[in-house]
Amino acid sequence: MSLLDGRTTRVLFTAAVFAVAIGFLYVARRTLVAFLFAVFFAYLVDPAVSRVEKWTKGRASAIGIIYVLIVLFLGTFFFLVGPKIGHDTQRLTQSLPSLLERVTSGELAEQIGAQHGLSEATRHQLGSFLASHRDDLLRLAGRAGSRVAELAQQSWLLVVVPILAGFFLKDGRSFSHVALSFVHTKPQREFLQGVIADMNQMLADFIRAQLTLAAFSWIAYATFLGLIVRVPYALMLGTAGGILEFIPVVGPLVAAILIFGVALLTGSHWLAVLIFLGAWRILQDYVVSPRVMGANMELHPLAAIFGVLAGAEIAGVLGVYLSIPVMASLRIVWRRWRMYAEKRRFGPLNEYSFLAETTPRK
Repeated sequence: MSLLDGRTTRVLFTAAVFAVAIGFLYVARRTLVAFLFAVFFAYLVDPAVSRVEKWTKGRASAIGIIYVLIVLFLGTFFFLVGPKIGHDTQRLTQSLPSLLERVTSGELAEQIGAQHGLSEATRHQLGSFLASHRDDLLRLAGRAGSRVAELAQQSWLLVVVPILAGFFLKDGRSFSHVALSFVHTKPQREFLQGVIADMNQMLADFIRAQLTLAAFSWIAYATFLGLIVRVPYALMLGTAGGILEFIPVVGPLVAAILIFGVALLTGSHWLAVLIFLGAWRILQDYVVSPRVMGANMELHPLAAIFGVLAGAEIAGVLGVYLSIPVMASLRIVWRRWRMYAEKRRFGPLNEYSFLAETTPRK
């Protein structure tokens, strides 16, 4: 008598294949990150490429035209704004030690106390508190610098991603046909087609929404900080805030801390900046984001937080960015798999989308 029947053997084999696949993904995560960003970039520019393709009657020439336009736009932007951002970044880096010294010496506490009419005893307690946490502040600043250096080490993606994205733009449609060719049963093909269609829609909406939200944040930060309250390094802070908006959950928080910290250390209307940051976060998260993002990234907050923390452990800053679409993709696969399992048990059901629950056939 065999110790393992056929069903158990298939289950163990499937589990082993999944374990090997997960191990491979973990080992090759750095390379896979480049391919994932290339896919995201391809989804971002695909609508423009498809529109130009109608005029040029050729996919490759349409991709070339869009790439040239992107290079011209980015070149013009950095030619006009880049030197100012670089100058502000250099100034802030050079003045950071003296700004931190204002905190630990008690000068900042005296300034805040004088502005808000605090008593001398309160000022002294505030100064003592800041001085006692000097090492923590320096450690936090060093950690922030290391994160920036870690992000700078990924600058090679700026060259590799557009090249890889060009291949996805040109031949991406054929990839799904190749994947479907390996599936021969109708239910399994319907399952795979549904997953591919839902993931295409989700990723396209996610990338375009993130770009829109980042543009809104950049405009809001740069306008308020540079034109209204005139905080030093406003353009650099606004650009950093816009870029950090791309990183789900953690990015906006880091941007708020950075902007408020600079405003506080420089004594530039820090209370007004704090109120603005809170108001903008509420407006962005509860008014703008739901309308821009729609329901396509609907995730439970616990799932989003878990994804962000796990992504940070696996791939650092890039893992944090990729966490939300990865969690949404897993959600798509899970819900489509439920539909597939129900079809096998109870027969054909009506069409299913990962955005909506199953409804009875009319």
